[in-house]
Amino acid sequence: MSAFKEGDPTTLNRLYGRSQGKPLRASQQDLVDRLLPQISVPDEGPVTSETLFGFDRPLHFEIGFGGGEHLAERADLLPDHGFIGAEPFVNGVAQALTHVRDRTLANVRIHHGDALEVLRRVPDGALTMLYLLHPDPWPKNKHAKRRMMNDGPVRMFADKLKPGGEFRFGTDHAVYLRHALMVMRRFGDAFEWIVDGPASWQDRPSGWPETRYEHKARTVYGHEVWYFRFRRK
Repeated sequence: MSAFKEGDPTTLNRLYGRSQGKPLRASQQDLVDRLLPQISVPDEGPVTSETLFGFDRPLHFEIGFGGGEHLAERADLLPDHGFIGAEPFVNGVAQALTHVRDRTLANVRIHHGDALEVLRRVPDGALTMLYLLHPDPWPKNKHAKRRMMNDGPVRMFADKLKPGGEFRFGTDHAVYLRHALMVMRRFGDAFEWIVDGPASWQDRPSGWPETRYEHKARTVYGHEVWYFRFRRK
């Protein structure tokens, strides 16, 4: 009998990986205790622009925002848009809250936990943009089902994006890259790859802020980084 369940993140119904690293500093813990409850995504009910921000506005969703650099930069760039970020790692949540406080970002809502739990509650066709940047690659074959780039999540991405909406995916892991492109080829009916040539995936597009993780992957580890943009048909 196999010790591993079949499926992908939409059917395994659990998060894998760490939820906390080194202890938070007192100032970070204060942000988690005081600011996070003020800007958290509600635990129940539909997740819409109206419920989060009080009125209709373009809605963005970032899965696994790390330290929140990309989330904060995009929210600062587009103050009339609403941004949802989900991250299970409390240290990353604390860092993102620091960005929200320092930049006075009123258009950000944060979920500390499973992104798919929140994404399920977003009405179909409600998202303008969805971001999945440098997800955990789970490089072992037996762990491939844990990858966010799998049929179940990608089908959900397609459902939640409006026609013309954009899905952005970035990675510095060659195995994950091949796996992700294989998955996306199965969704040619839902997504159009926005591409003009090698520069489209080799150079960071305009309006795509660099994350701390990406910078470290490139400068410390010497990894190549790939960028992909897909438009919802």
